[in-house]
Amino acid sequence: MRNKLFAALAVVAGITACSGKDSSSTSTKDSALAAASSGFALTAAQRARIHIITVANTLFQPSVDVTGTVAFNGDRSTQVLSPVSGPVASLLAQVGTRVAPGTPLATVSSPDFANAIAAYRKAESAHRNLQRIADQDVQLFKTDAIARRDVEQAQTDASAAAADRDAAIQQLRSLGVDSRAIEQVRANPAVQTIPAVIRSPISGTVVERLITPGQLLTAGSTPAFTVADLSTVWVMANVFEGDLATVHHGQLATVSSTVSPAPFSGTVDYVSALVDPSSRATAVRLLVRNRDDLLKRDMYVRVSIKSNVNRNGILIPSSAVQRDDENLPFVFVETPNGTFGRRHVTLGAHVGDNYEVLSGLTPGEKIVTDGALFVQFAETQ
Repeated sequence: MRNKLFAALAVVAGITACSGKDSSSTSTKDSALAAASSGFALTAAQRARIHIITVANTLFQPSVDVTGTVAFNGDRSTQVLSPVSGPVASLLAQVGTRVAPGTPLATVSSPDFANAIAAYRKAESAHRNLQRIADQDVQLFKTDAIARRDVEQAQTDASAAAADRDAAIQQLRSLGVDSRAIEQVRANPAVQTIPAVIRSPISGTVVERLITPGQLLTAGSTPAFTVADLSTVWVMANVFEGDLATVHHGQLATVSSTVSPAPFSGTVDYVSALVDPSSRATAVRLLVRNRDDLLKRDMYVRVSIKSNVNRNGILIPSSAVQRDDENLPFVFVETPNGTFGRRHVTLGAHVGDNYEVLSGLTPGEKIVTDGALFVQFAETQ
């Protein structure tokens, strides 16, 4: 009987011991969860190494930050084609030369040009001869030496010759002959053959020379030079669908490059109606003032397009934003009891050195800015 009593007491003691062990384990887990939810504390020395700000609503002007590529201003640049066929005789302008409309760039030895000169000389000679006959017939008609019909025919022939001469002059001008050279041929028909000249159609700078001496050119199809006005350039930026609704014609923009510490100012000149099927981005063209000709074609730049509408929201410094293992953004928030904890946030526009926070923070909360990376390290210790 006594043995049965001892056995029963032993069973009860074992059950009590097991129950006490489970209770202790559960209590430990609850304490750990409570500690995790309440954040972690920093020592006074650690707090001295961080900066904390109070979140507040701010009136700001959002911007779209993208990359872009520099191109010549298509409205102020052109490829110069040779107006005549033949070999290049000489080069009169080199890359970097500043030119005005009509400035000679190169000369061409062209049989087509020689034929045009000859046609003009013939037309000019015919016009002078027929005009002289018409003037003589007028005088003869006054003395009743010839009939009116002969006078009118002579005047008609002189007018037709004048039209042929004018057409020959226009042909010469289209081939690059200036008015002074045409007048020289008219005043002295025995003048030596004038070489064909490739002239600049616009003012600007010769940025490319595409021909060499002796190269055979084809009229109207051989590019000879590229002339561009470098005072302004185009910047072609790629804007994705999420930001496209905030980009409009006429918006101000800044262009940044390592070529200059100061940004370049520009405006949105055109928003494409097409989306690139490979990148799903839309081309946006900006007209940018090219200060000191520092921006070069095909240079990569950073573009910030400013919105025309102000927005009220929360802005936090970029230094406050950290990324977790899943690349999700978060910040460290100080709790009322002085500890710190992670808080995932949803980011919006990038405004200068700040991020817009769409959700995750409310005005009045305190977050770590400078030293957030240090806090992340201290969290794991």
